[in-house]
Amino acid sequence: MESFTYIVLAVLAVLALIGTGAVVLVRRRRPELPPVPEREQITAADESPESPATPASPEPAPHEIPESIPGRMQRLRARLAGSGGFGRAVLSVLSRGDLTEADWEEIEDTLLTSDLGLEVTTSLMEELRTQAKVLGTSDPEAIRAVLRAELLRLVDPTMDRSLNLTRPAPTEGFTGEGAPAAAVLMVGVNGTGKTTTCGKLARVLLAQEHSVVMGAADTFRAAAAEQLTTWGERVGVAVVRSEKEGADPASVAFDAAQEAAAQGVDVVLVDTAGRLQNKAGLMDELGKIKRVMEKIAPVGEILLVLDATTGQNGMRQAQVFSEAVGVTGIVLTKMDGTAKGGIVVSVQRELGVPVKFVGLGEGADDLAPFDPEGFVDALLA
Repeated sequence: MESFTYIVLAVLAVLALIGTGAVVLVRRRRPELPPVPEREQITAADESPESPATPASPEPAPHEIPESIPGRMQRLRARLAGSGGFGRAVLSVLSRGDLTEADWEEIEDTLLTSDLGLEVTTSLMEELRTQAKVLGTSDPEAIRAVLRAELLRLVDPTMDRSLNLTRPAPTEGFTGEGAPAAAVLMVGVNGTGKTTTCGKLARVLLAQEHSVVMGAADTFRAAAAEQLTTWGERVGVAVVRSEKEGADPASVAFDAAQEAAAQGVDVVLVDTAGRLQNKAGLMDELGKIKRVMEKIAPVGEILLVLDATTGQNGMRQAQVFSEAVGVTGIVLTKMDGTAKGGIVVSVQRELGVPVKFVGLGEGADDLAPFDPEGFVDALLA
């Protein structure tokens, strides 16, 4: 009987062990729950008040939306009108009545100090003297109309101020991918704001619904490439640059044009290093950049960036750059006042090319296509 009892107990013990094993097996076979998505995972550190939760991957900052062209032109005209100009000073003298010789000398001095140049000033003085005798000087509005007409004639609204953004046919021998983009080369001396102007021009083109790639061919200043890259990130434009300081700028310009063709964008903007106009080697380098880019397609625009406050020194710069690379248009920066606005007239007469853009400040949208009538009206506001 005793043995029978032991047998029964042994059987019960075995059954108990089997039952425990079955439970473990079931637990192991339970399907695993899907992992919690990364953004929803919470750790003990996250729950701690000293360690607040942070998103795993923050949303990228949105690109800035450029101001529309009509909007920026209206704003810039208002700023010009409020800054005062030589036209207003001349008009105030003409409106005095019977003018003395001292009055005429005051007008002449005002025109000369506004960077109109001697030839233009002499021509304008002759016309004003003649019209003052014909009309008399007792009617300010009549004199204002004469002065406006003369200034507008000098600024010349008939000049074509549009950018040549027609995408050219590839140069014979070009084996890259895609169709070439319209190429715009930015040139000028140090300190005129070329790199900033390049970024601002990209915004203008984006506002006109053009796609853009920029090339950082100023390889002598690491800060220039960084600055252009920042502009690219700001507006959502790709920037082609070399990581090696002092790299061949012509090679970077070529790569930018090639990348623009491969991406199928409309325009490639190439920023170049500032250079003094009396350095022949550096000026020759500009010619090389242009020639290398034209292995892909012709360069449609070469914009000379001039500081409007440099006066007649800027005229000499313009002449040398035009001889070196064939300037097609002028961008006048730092025109945050119109007192020296005669540079518009003198540079156009000297080079035979138009002022195409004007910049009036440090703001991202403080660059707009030059408006002759708006500019003259601002002088006389």
